[in-house]
Amino acid sequence: MFVLNDMPPAIDAERLTLLSRVETATVGHFLHDGFVDPQIQAVLPDKRVTGTAVTLRLPGADSTLLHHVMGLVRPGDVLVIDRAGDLRHACWGGVVTHAAKQAGVVAAIIDGPATDLGEIRRKEMPLWCRGPSPITTKLLGLSGALNVPVSCGGQVVEPGDAVLADESGVLVLKPDHIEAVAHRAIAMQDREVEVLTRISAGETLPAITGATAKIETAQQSQS
Repeated sequence: MFVLNDMPPAIDAERLTLLSRVETATVGHFLHDGFVDPQIQAVLPDKRVTGTAVTLRLPGADSTLLHHVMGLVRPGDVLVIDRAGDLRHACWGGVVTHAAKQAGVVAAIIDGPATDLGEIRRKEMPLWCRGPSPITTKLLGLSGALNVPVSCGGQVVEPGDAVLADESGVLVLKPDHIEAVAHRAIAMQDREVEVLTRISAGETLPAITGATAKIETAQQSQS
């Protein structure tokens, strides 16, 4: 059985541009939810992408729906693929990479393996997955679901969510949370630049952060 829902509204470019200034690891200093399992890792180094989540559930060895979706995706979309626990079959490879790039897909996040990683790198297709597998899915025409809530790396992702992905991991946000999260993270990143400048000028990290003072206070209270 196939479930085919409408494509979600695309998040406007201005908000995605703001989010693209953010590092996922910075958000990890103040948020503990919204993150995909860190075992789902980037195939390409030094890539940061933002986009609108288009969700798929592809059970077992059937990737028919993924091929179908290549006729529906839009520039700026991020495909988030729930493999329903299948860690054996690679649903993504070289041909799908070419089709996705041609359609303007900015990234794919797969809770499972991929294949043809060399070709994915040559095409510079931003992809996050659980590693390689030589065993591929087939066009079986059995089942799948498009634009339904999915689970990807333990994180619930709904169609239309905002996705931020970089070499440190993948973060999923509701679109109306973008501004608050982005502005807080950017302010933290600016302060980090100031800390690095002070370290380069000769100050020590514990003096700047107050770590040594906290330890001395703790030791005094223990004596």
